[in-house]
Amino acid sequence: MTPFQLIKSDLSRQTGCYSNKLLIKNLLNSNRSFKYIFWWRLTNSNRLVTRIFARYMHSRLSIKYQIQIPKEAKIGAGLNLGHATGIVISPSVEIGINCNISQFVNIGSNHGKAALIGDNVYIGPMVCIVENVVIGNNVTIGAGSIVVKNIEQDSTAVGNPCRIVHKNDPARYIKNKYYA
Repeated sequence: MTPFQLIKSDLSRQTGCYSNKLLIKNLLNSNRSFKYIFWWRLTNSNRLVTRIFARYMHSRLSIKYQIQIPKEAKIGAGLNLGHATGIVISPSVEIGINCNISQFVNIGSNHGKAALIGDNVYIGPMVCIVENVVIGNNVTIGAGSIVVKNIEQDSTAVGNPCRIVHKNDPARYIKNKYYA
């Protein structure tokens, strides 16, 4: 997908629809989540001028909003950053489509490869996902959890260390899903 197609999917996840008017409104108003995602997506643009300006804006917004998502991170369509503050993601992470990432989330590794996160995953506030774990599709990770082991698909997991508590209605917090 092109960066612009990814941007359209991200905006439709946040607002429920897409239009050029809505795009401009969300860039100019105080929707810092979308503003950050917009410039982050353009850091990998094929156009040199766009890429240079996007990287400048990305670095400014990273400082302003205290979000560190490197341009090398592989994140699928339909990304939604909850309150868009205090988020740190490793460059080696791979995240599927329709992922919600809440505030104060850390996804990283001290030894190379970070997490592989599936589609339709909700990551609650203050979650730490450590090292090379695999999180399946349709998963909800509760607030304050520390994930150090794999989480199977279609489940809800909470705690420190994180453990599966049930398999009823996983990923129920994923609204306005983007379908590729």
